[in-house]
Amino acid sequence: MPATETFRIPKHRRHVPAARQYVRKALADWGVTDELADAVTLSANELVTNAVTHCRVSFAHVMVSLTLCGPELVLEVADPDRNRLPRLHAPGPDEEGGRGLALVAALADDWGHRQEPYAKHVWARFRLTGASEGARVPDGS
Repeated sequence: MPATETFRIPKHRRHVPAARQYVRKALADWGVTDELADAVTLSANELVTNAVTHCRVSFAHVMVSLTLCGPELVLEVADPDRNRLPRLHAPGPDEEGGRGLALVAALADDWGHRQEPYAKHVWARFRLTGASEGARVPDGS
């Protein structure tokens, strides 16, 4: 049975560090460490930052979910601005931002997004390899 950790943060940049901490703790609890934990945490940082930066819905919350199922870990970030879909683009050398999705694409085995009636979800999938294959799915007891 998959293990899932889900939490919400207010849509504001000052809450991005809290999201990183929640992700890092969940991964540690599951025994996911080293480079994979770093890649997932950095990807979460980028996706949450995008959500709080680009969501135009007032007083919104951003939902972050981690799911550990077999040899795969899925990170998903959702916000209620369903029509502002993420897109990769090539920022100029002088642009401050615009590299987050390229970073997620480089770190994850796969990534994408989906629209639901009241939200969009951006996800990144990571395969467990090496030491992370020993990640433990909590038994619920």
